[in-house]
Amino acid sequence: MKKILIVEGNLKEENQQFTNVGIKTHTESLKDSISYFTTDLEIDVANPSSDPNIFKNLKNLNEYDGLIWGGSSLNIYNNTIEIRRQIDFMKECQNKIKKMLAICWGMQVAVTAAGGEVKKCEKGTHRGIAHKIKINESGLKHALYKDKNNDFNTPAFNFDEVSKIPENSIILSSNSINSIQGLNFKIKDCDIWGIQYHPEISYDKMIRLIHFRTDRLIDKKAFKDQNEINNHVQMIEKENKVSNKNLRMMELRNWLNYLNEN
Repeated sequence: MKKILIVEGNLKEENQQFTNVGIKTHTESLKDSISYFTTDLEIDVANPSSDPNIFKNLKNLNEYDGLIWGGSSLNIYNNTIEIRRQIDFMKECQNKIKKMLAICWGMQVAVTAAGGEVKKCEKGTHRGIAHKIKINESGLKHALYKDKNNDFNTPAFNFDEVSKIPENSIILSSNSINSIQGLNFKIKDCDIWGIQYHPEISYDKMIRLIHFRTDRLIDKKAFKDQNEINNHVQMIEKENKVSNKNLRMMELRNWLNYLNEN
């Protein structure tokens, strides 16, 4: 049986707020999505931001066959101690774990740890959904996108983007807001598949997150007012009705298949 580590990107305070209103944490959502494809995995969970003893508590990273690093509401350029702890832990994981799926925030941490850069997105934001992601020629040849539609919509929630990729990176997909939606690069023996969106999170949860974050989103000028939010949610609900679960989560399935190779 393969053994993987899931890294939670949110602070425990944010996760508690999720729990208080009945929203699953990103780690819980990820576990649910993994179980859709397989239950034949041993899974551990780590939260480096909220565990100052993370390096003592997880000494044997070499024992993991793979790692999935999930999303977060943090902004990496804020450079708090919690964010620095995640970057330091990511560097250690890149040195000791060979296969990594880095999702949204996870990709931003992986890129930063490898010498790349992340900044606030200049072309807009993804508020629960990303439209018209296009897989490029490199992406069509990559196992990440096996059986995926060449042009797709997907759950996404991000205000930031990768602005400088690590050396020897291959861009796999893009859309009009983020020029880097899919990315593959290696650090020593670690093969990192990065995506800026959330195949593991349902549109239903994205809608709940929008309602949960209403005041915050208006304050950040992601939405003008409640009426704009309501219209946006209706658009996501329409997308949800035509979305195919298998196609939506194809990247997760493909990475799990990659995990089981060799």
